Amino acid sequence: MRSTYARTDTRVGPTPQVTALFALMLVMASFSIAAEDSKEQSDEAKRVDGATAVLEEFSGMSDGAPRSLVEKAAGVVVIPGLIKAGLGIGGKHGSGLLSIRNKDGSWSEPVFVKMTGGSIGFQIGASSTDLVLLFMREKNIRDVLDGEFTLGGNASVAAGPVGRTGSADTSAKLDAEIYSYSRSRGAFAGISLDGSKLYVDKSANAAFYGDAATPTSIVATNGAADSPTAKFRTALAELTKVQGKQNAQQ
Repeated sequence: MRSTYARTDTRVGPTPQVTALFALMLVMASFSIAAEDSKEQSDEAKRVDGATAVLEEFSGMSDGAPRSLVEKAAGVVVIPGLIKAGLGIGGKHGSGLLSIRNKDGSWSEPVFVKMTGGSIGFQIGASSTDLVLLFMREKNIRDVLDGEFTLGGNASVAAGPVGRTGSADTSAKLDAEIYSYSRSRGAFAGISLDGSKLYVDKSANAAFYGDAATPTSIVATNGAADSPTAKFRTALAELTKVQGKQNAQQ
């Protein structure tokens, strides 16, 4: 006789431990997605960090800008990693920050800017250059906020003198409106800025400060101590302070 038996379904639902683990995995996944979104929106913050690092290194250079120039500068533009490349006709492009000195000697909130330019001549290679521009006239630095600004066209630009005490070349006439300082990391030994265009990066300013922000309103804002740009503004202040200390020791 064939034996018969009842088949019992032993399948059970997920245990509380499994359910909790699954929920935890979902939470962690959501944090991971949020982090990725944050990375995609951090280009402006990275630019602030890059410009701050350039200023800090610039302050520590033994052959940096004379104190007299930095103290008189009405504004500063910092372009970290300006790319210069060429194959026959060269070109350059980069993004950075612009800040204006306030009446009390502090520095304004920075405006995001871009630089582009080209040069004629046989060139092969590429380089990355950290660029610091010292604007000696407030009118010129504010002209950048109003629209496209041509270096060498709207204002004269010259390679900045070096030496902390400003006595590196006493015969030189320091009458340029803009002084440039660059540090190359590549094939090109120098950099020519005449004809380069400097203009406001509207999309970056909108992403960082909000759609309602304008270049004029940004520089008119008193930066708070906990502002995302506080380190950049502190680095500008330290640039003068460090040079003053070094000059006093000489």
